[in-house]
Amino acid sequence: MKKVIFAFPVIISMLFPSIALSKELDPGFYFDRGNAYFNNGEYDDAIKAYTTAISLYPELTDAYNNRGLSYYKKGKYEEAAADFSKVISRDQANLQAYNSRALAYLKLGQYENAINDYTKVITMTPDFADAYHNRGIAYSNAGRYDEAIKDYDKAISLKPKDKNFYLSRGVAYARKAMADFGRACDAGNNVACDNLKQLAK
Repeated sequence: MKKVIFAFPVIISMLFPSIALSKELDPGFYFDRGNAYFNNGEYDDAIKAYTTAISLYPELTDAYNNRGLSYYKKGKYEEAAADFSKVISRDQANLQAYNSRALAYLKLGQYENAINDYTKVITMTPDFADAYHNRGIAYSNAGRYDEAIKDYDKAISLKPKDKNFYLSRGVAYARKAMADFGRACDAGNNVACDNLKQLAK
């Protein structure tokens, strides 16, 4: 199984202006509380705190971002993607939100959406090796092996010591070979059938 490189940003912290508000009405209080919960691994409580902050201040984009990270940690990938989409709708140059949403799309099996987001990330940061690697995973899972291998080649050229990149490229080559052997086997080539059985072990 190929490993996804998790390139999450650190959760965002904010400084709110000093305004005389009770804690119950202060979005900054709940935002900071959410960050504390997140850093302690208490993701359910973090989600509740960020949701309260958003209800008090719907324009608090960073609360959507951090809540999205919390949802991701909980395995709630659809909710995470929705929050990252909210961030992107307000800041279309937000590299971290595209990268995080792409990770959520990978988990959801929405490979074309992941490819689109990683392409956006690569456009903004052409030397981001992990983005090429993860887009390669999306290509490979979509059966687009040549494009996957090309992305793995680029990732390796940028970060040649990362062993996961070589593993992923090897898996893509193996999958491509299995697809070709499968076609040949279906056409009646017994040698291809034997090779397919060996690769499947």
